[in-house]
Amino acid sequence: MKKYVLALLSIGVLIASCSKSEDDRFIDTKGLTIDSEEVLVQDFMWKAMNSWYFWQEDVPNLADDKFLDTEEGIQEYIDFLASESNPADFFDEKLSFSEDRFSFYSEDYTELTQALSGVSKSNGLEFGLVQFSDSDNIFGYVRYIIPNSDAAAKDISRGELFTKVNGNTLTTSNYIDLLFGDNDTYTLGMASIENNQVTENEKEVSLTKAEGLAENPVFLSKTFDINGEKIGYLVYNAFTNEYDEDLNNVFGNFKAANVQHLVLDLRYNPGGSVNTARLLSSMIYSTDTEEVFLKARYNGKYQSFLESRNVDLNDYFGDKTSEGTAINTLNLSKVYILATNSSASSSELVMNGLAPYIDVVHVGETTRGKNEFSVTMVDDKENDYIYNPTRINNINSKNKWAIQPLIGRNENADGFYDYTSGLVPDIDLEEDLANLGVLGDENEPLLARAIQEITGASSKRDFTVKIPAKIMTSSKMFTVLKDNMFLDKPLKLSSN
Repeated sequence: MKKYVLALLSIGVLIASCSKSEDDRFIDTKGLTIDSEEVLVQDFMWKAMNSWYFWQEDVPNLADDKFLDTEEGIQEYIDFLASESNPADFFDEKLSFSEDRFSFYSEDYTELTQALSGVSKSNGLEFGLVQFSDSDNIFGYVRYIIPNSDAAAKDISRGELFTKVNGNTLTTSNYIDLLFGDNDTYTLGMASIENNQVTENEKEVSLTKAEGLAENPVFLSKTFDINGEKIGYLVYNAFTNEYDEDLNNVFGNFKAANVQHLVLDLRYNPGGSVNTARLLSSMIYSTDTEEVFLKARYNGKYQSFLESRNVDLNDYFGDKTSEGTAINTLNLSKVYILATNSSASSSELVMNGLAPYIDVVHVGETTRGKNEFSVTMVDDKENDYIYNPTRINNINSKNKWAIQPLIGRNENADGFYDYTSGLVPDIDLEEDLANLGVLGDENEPLLARAIQEITGASSKRDFTVKIPAKIMTSSKMFTVLKDNMFLDKPLKLSSN
């Protein structure tokens, strides 16, 4: 069963308009009308999932003929909704497909939709967690620090380790409460690596989470001139559409510097906006708006609805940002992408979407393997349950719940989508806890390996990993973004 954690929220989709004609309505809201507040949330969940869920046809409880629109059928429907009083358990146990790893829910849609701006409650410490091989104990290692955060003002940096929180040794059974619980302030007991062993030291660092921390995903960009090769390097940590202009500006700088090669660092990027993935791919490859970037596939019911209206289900490379700014494109024929098991959804979408057109050299580890996308759904049946910020007053005031179900799958221009086991690297190289390196330093192992591939220079450098960073989870998996890939362009309901 998937556990409900408020932090595991994502971002919704904007519908094209506040009202639609009946011809453009996808959901028939006339049937199975009930007047019971006790199952209000479950009623919303079932109707939204019955209409939109990607695996609707594979879940018997979501079958269109499960409940007849008769007095007896409606009573059976109400009894079914009341069979599980906890909406979270109802969603997990009654409505979800067994192979669905990513759909989730929130008790408060406001909490969920605030993630649209990339703002969260955080102390700014991004870390991975690793389990010791011979026990249930775990330790954390710092991946990076978010600028302008509490952690940025403290004596803690990338590559440092910790084994305790508030004096308690971290274990597989207590780390969630200690690191991601209600305690806004905690003290880390630090550690270091000595003789290839994690060893506790005397250092302690206290950190406090604060509301309203905004993380710009454009973390770092640099240009290197190595052996006559102009190399652009970008650390991009989330697909957050509010920062698309910043992203485009980086590519403008690369273009002005006559960059010939690009190393795109997505090693810590769990995903996000589908549209931002499309724009980033356009910045790398092309602004030809007639070339297909992805093909969207939905459940049989919605797919048939769209095809009957001759809707183009393809999404194309772009030539402008959402603000109307011309995209700065490098028109590359090859890109080097640093990606790991923490790279998911929209990160993988960029890699898969570019693959039919250019050579994508993947340095790192096998990625997470998430090719489905989701939308935010709320109790606004007149808008087909799709969240629209201009329709807040139309959401049922008695129901604050939201669901984030997977509603479709992305394929690239060649029709390839089968990477649920992850995208396998061309150059296999794990991060090394004994030598994590500094992001942006040309000697940092993953970047150095990509540069070596670009320049073709022979090197005596040994890339042997002494202590591989085999994470069990990371701080990003307990944030508003997690590893979701969400639509943030209007859903297509007609060919217009």
